[in-house]
Amino acid sequence: MNSWFRLNQLWQLILALFREIIREPGVLFWGILFPILMSVGLGLAFTKKADVIRKVAIINSNERSITVSDTNTIENFLLKSCEKNNSPDKKSWQWKYMKKDEKLGNSIFLFYNMEWDDAMKLLKRGTINLLISGQNNSVEYHFDPMNSDAELTFLKLSSIIGKGEIITAQSNSEIKPLTVTGTRYIDFLVPGLIGMGVMMSSMWGISYGIIEKRSKKLLRRLVATPMRKSHFLIALITVRITMNFIESSVLLLFALFAFKMTIQGDISALILTFLAGNIAFAGIAVFASSHTSNTEVGNGIINFVVFPMMILSGIFFSYQNFPDWSLPVIRNLPLTMLTDGIRSIFNEGAGYQELAIPILILIFIGVVFFSVGLKIFKWH
Repeated sequence: MNSWFRLNQLWQLILALFREIIREPGVLFWGILFPILMSVGLGLAFTKKADVIRKVAIINSNERSITVSDTNTIENFLLKSCEKNNSPDKKSWQWKYMKKDEKLGNSIFLFYNMEWDDAMKLLKRGTINLLISGQNNSVEYHFDPMNSDAELTFLKLSSIIGKGEIITAQSNSEIKPLTVTGTRYIDFLVPGLIGMGVMMSSMWGISYGIIEKRSKKLLRRLVATPMRKSHFLIALITVRITMNFIESSVLLLFALFAFKMTIQGDISALILTFLAGNIAFAGIAVFASSHTSNTEVGNGIINFVVFPMMILSGIFFSYQNFPDWSLPVIRNLPLTMLTDGIRSIFNEGAGYQELAIPILILIFIGVVFFSVGLKIFKWH
């Protein structure tokens, strides 16, 4: 009898807790529907794109001077095997080549004629991953040997660029590894990790902390004291920004010593960009946690902010891999602006002139979201 009674108690507790969860609409949305929506979005981004597009820079190649009698290996390949783009837009590709493969999928190579300095800048940003140069019968491939995607692009291209026809790689083709600071994958990755760390620390440290305090009735006790409400939030933000600065400094020092990275731009601009990013995400964090007291709903709201930007904003790979129609939206995400700003200072020598507008936009985002969040903030 005792055993049956205890089992019945356990069953009733399970039912009660289960009803508590399913009666909260936010839990159902963030726990069930949101992951489905995320899978649909990522599925459209990564599975509907049948052809893989690879962008390649060609150095010292002028398509207007190409003739049938040219002996330049690259120019012969462009002339006889590639489709020419007659668009007047100078930023668009000049030549296109498609390597068809029914089993592994088609590879489309877009070739851009540009100067070396311009190509290096796009390489550092992750827009392209391979540079080709050469005169007469020679071909030189410039890429980071630690970048697997660049190596794959080289292997595919070296098998098709020949004397105007598709042949195997020539023996006089040369690989020129790019291992200088700013062109390596680690130089691309570390600024992204710093930006992602700011976002994750702000969203979980501020948002979840506020939601947890509200669920435990601690905010109600605090508001009963002679305390200005804005002071509590400002203090919370100040502590989190200080912690972000310490955590990012440790990562930065490790990267500088372990990977021989250098900061090529203005250090004061880097600090201001970092602070602007903290302000932006602190304001978003206050807004995201301004109303709910349910930690599970709070988890969903935080993930709603964090996961899309973590995937779209080019932390681990360039966002140039996404469809062209989505790039204007991606570039204006707070994490994208923060990460691009830090990368440009690290790898391109950028300063206040290049970063003034992104810094102002990030600060504006933070102030607006903080003000709205404070206005609708629920203290009990």
